[in-house]
Amino acid sequence: MATCPAGHETNHTDFCDVCGLPIAGGTVTATPTPAQPQAAPVVTCPNCRTPNVADALFCEACGFDFTTGTLPAPVVPSWPTLEQPPVAEQPAPVSEQPAPVAETPPVVTEDPAAAPASPSTPQQSEDQPAEAPADEDPAVSDSPASDTTPPAVAAPGGDAPPAQLQPPPVDWIAELWIDPDWYATQGSTDPMPSAGLPDIVPLVKDKNLVGRVSHSRGIFPDVDCELDSGVSRRHAMLTTDGNRWWIEDLNSANGTFVGAAAGPLPAMPIPQGRVELSPGQRIYVGAWTRIVIRRATDDERTAFAG
Repeated sequence: MATCPAGHETNHTDFCDVCGLPIAGGTVTATPTPAQPQAAPVVTCPNCRTPNVADALFCEACGFDFTTGTLPAPVVPSWPTLEQPPVAEQPAPVSEQPAPVAETPPVVTEDPAAAPASPSTPQQSEDQPAEAPADEDPAVSDSPASDTTPPAVAAPGGDAPPAQLQPPPVDWIAELWIDPDWYATQGSTDPMPSAGLPDIVPLVKDKNLVGRVSHSRGIFPDVDCELDSGVSRRHAMLTTDGNRWWIEDLNSANGTFVGAAAGPLPAMPIPQGRVELSPGQRIYVGAWTRIVIRRATDDERTAFAG
């Protein structure tokens, strides 16, 4: 805008539209142009090529450390329902070889000739083994030499060896299917993997998280839908009392759906709170994932028992 000699701001460049004075002696004030917003910078993970915000410390997908340039240490899963017994601190052994266990020596008198012979047992020579009487059980005897049970060998330090950790029994199974019909109703732009046999996931806990792994946030779901990007990191929770199952949506981005084994696909997500699953019902999440909860077969129990 221009300013006339009287100090009026005007849109004209020759005469002031307020007082009519010429603008020759006035000054022209340039109207500042507002700064255009710039797109937020991103950084691409050199390990998995996933875009991240510029100030991110770790990659959201694989947990790559942008500061040190290293990947996180692999997480070793453990059975959550069993507690490992504390291992007692063992004292240092005295020698590398354990001392042999001495056998119980037979009772021998100082003077063999002075030892009286038993009236019920005939005297035997040293080369001939003694025979048990006819009215006495040969497996039972009061003599220390007849006890063939080896003495119990205690563990070093006097403590019993720790019990081996056994995997918990697998009574329930979650089948993860790729459902082309569900994919067709979602309108996802992600390419669907080829449908085939389901992934079998053992359910050994009372609460089982459904979602996708996030190393940076420390999320490791029990039912991992890693291929389906339409599934949230913490999508839903499966709970059981041993015989019945419930599903609860954890405020996921795309919702959790429950439908029957036959008939049309569900169109409305489940409401907030736990919803009990009836036998044969299916759970639908993400862009193509269908989950079926069922009891494990005998072969599956044997396979997961190790």
